[in-house]
Amino acid sequence: MEPFNNSDVEDVFDSYPDKLKAKLMRLRQLIFDTASALENVGPVEETLKWGQPSYITSQSKSGTTIRIDQNRSKPGQYCMFVHCQTSLLATYREFYSDVLRFDGKRCVEFNVDHDPPEKVLRHCIQLALTYHRGKRRDRLPF
Repeated sequence: MEPFNNSDVEDVFDSYPDKLKAKLMRLRQLIFDTASALENVGPVEETLKWGQPSYITSQSKSGTTIRIDQNRSKPGQYCMFVHCQTSLLATYREFYSDVLRFDGKRCVEFNVDHDPPEKVLRHCIQLALTYHRGKRRDRLPF
C-alpha cells in the first residue's frame, strides 16, 4: 500500500466509514499502480481539491486530475471524478457503458457492495493520467 505523504489526505481517508475507506483505498492504490506502469507519467502527487483526495501528474503534466470520494448524495456509492471539460467521460461511455455507471459529466460511480471491474478501471485511470499526450494509441482499450 502506498504510504500517505500528505496528512490532510490521510485525515480525509480516516474520516470514511470502514467499508467505504477500504474501497477508496483500493482505488487510490490502483491509481498509483497504474501510474507507475506508464512511461513518461512520472510520480503522482496526492493532494486535496475541493476537500477530495486528488491525484495529479504535476511533474510530467501528462494527465488531468483524478479525484475520488464518496457520493454524498447517494449513500453506499463512491466516485472517481475527472474534469468535466475533458472528453474522458465520453470516452469511458463509448468503451464501457455496458459495465460502468456514470453520474453527470465527470463521475464514474461505484457501489461499496461490489468490486469494480479492475481491468476496465485501470484503463480509465490510464486515459486520465495520459490525457494531455493526445496520442490515439493511448485511447484504445487494453
